[in-house]
Amino acid sequence: MARRPGEPQGGGCDGIGVRCGVAADLRRARFAGSLLFLLFGMALGVWTARVPAVKDAASLTDGTLSIALLGLAAGAITGQQLAGRLVDRFGPLRVAAPTALAEGLLLLPTAYSPALLSLTAALFVFGVNHGVLNIAMNANALRTQQAYGRPIISSYHAVYSIGGFAGAALGGLCAHLTWSARATFLVTAALTLALASWSLTWLRRNPLRTTPAPAATEHPALPDQPALVNQPTPTTQSAPATQPTPTAQPTPTAQPAPSDGPATAERSGGALAKTSPAAASSAAASSAAVLPDGRLQGVWLLGVLAFCALVGEGAAADWSAVYLRDTLGGTAGFAAAGYAAFAVAMTGARLVGDRLTALLGPVLLVRASALVAAAGLGVALLLRHPVAGVAGFACLGAGLACIAPQVFSTASARNPANPGKALARVVSMGYAGFLAGPVLIGAATAAVPLSVALAVPVLLTLFVALSAGALRPPRTAEPAPAA
Repeated sequence: MARRPGEPQGGGCDGIGVRCGVAADLRRARFAGSLLFLLFGMALGVWTARVPAVKDAASLTDGTLSIALLGLAAGAITGQQLAGRLVDRFGPLRVAAPTALAEGLLLLPTAYSPALLSLTAALFVFGVNHGVLNIAMNANALRTQQAYGRPIISSYHAVYSIGGFAGAALGGLCAHLTWSARATFLVTAALTLALASWSLTWLRRNPLRTTPAPAATEHPALPDQPALVNQPTPTTQSAPATQPTPTAQPTPTAQPAPSDGPATAERSGGALAKTSPAAASSAAASSAAVLPDGRLQGVWLLGVLAFCALVGEGAAADWSAVYLRDTLGGTAGFAAAGYAAFAVAMTGARLVGDRLTALLGPVLLVRASALVAAAGLGVALLLRHPVAGVAGFACLGAGLACIAPQVFSTASARNPANPGKALARVVSMGYAGFLAGPVLIGAATAAVPLSVALAVPVLLTLFVALSAGALRPPRTAEPAPAA
């Protein structure tokens, strides 16, 4: 059988599909992009582990610390909104470059903040950078997924989870060694700078190549991926100077993702041609996703789904240990196993999420995942046993693992010309759910026991299961059935 253009000879798939008949530059782009997720998770993990030290250094109470943390949340949401416009104008890699380099460095001012006001300001600045990098690295990941022609987004999020583990472990080790927050953040800044430099240097030296697509060809060329390169790729049609030029008319099997600069040729065929019809229908979303007037379809509903899913993540982070210890009578050490089981299950599910997406398609995967999350936690709440509680949070983590990546991927595909705007909107709504989840459950405990209040994420994940059809491509421009 003849090789597809750009496909190397030999080379099977590895455990997460890093090598599966794709060109070397694509594999390098994927690896380099994954490093951005690694440093992103690492910075957040270190910060989470050293919050008590920062609190003590600034002489804060629990109440004043919550005010400072609002600065982080406000900054992240602000950054996410700014990032949508920046990504659409400059491309994801040009936005990710400075924010990735600054991610660890911006933790340092928080350790040098002696009072509430300065700490809140420092956290706001860190939050803005964190929010911009969040959108930019996801946009770049989705763009690389487009070039691959098959699902790979879940593996990026798995690397983020691994980075969070590594960062929390580093922060815990530094705390055990009685290092100050300043020393911890200096080490973190050095590590994140090294990871960012490695990633960006690799992307600069190995940009994805573009070959202009012929008017009619069975396998159009791969999209261009200039990394930190200022020369725009020649466009295929004119567009306003403030936005990337819309890509060439996509084929029904191409899944647009954010481009770095003006438009490039789309890719169809490749590995996508070997995926199931369900996966192919996912990749076809963009060809029918934009109305003639350019308005987005269903982006708000996708944002609601992201909100519902991340309510569960926030609930597990803040309430799992409290539930296992105070409601079920577990020890403090055993209570910590709840979130550990949640995080490990989420990471494991994300490592296989791309293969499940190719096998089942995004709609069926999200529906099944949401049912696993709802059923697992729901049954555990009914059984009211510590071991069942840990198992329930593990099911919640496994079920939620692939929902956000699929929702983000679909949102980006809804407007190929300006994917950053849609992605920023959906990610911001999801982040709001992560912040609101613990608050909703805490408010509910004023009227009902915690075991009943934790039914909130169960109900919301059931809503996700019922609404998973929102991930289907809109019907505005369905391709004609084959003869």
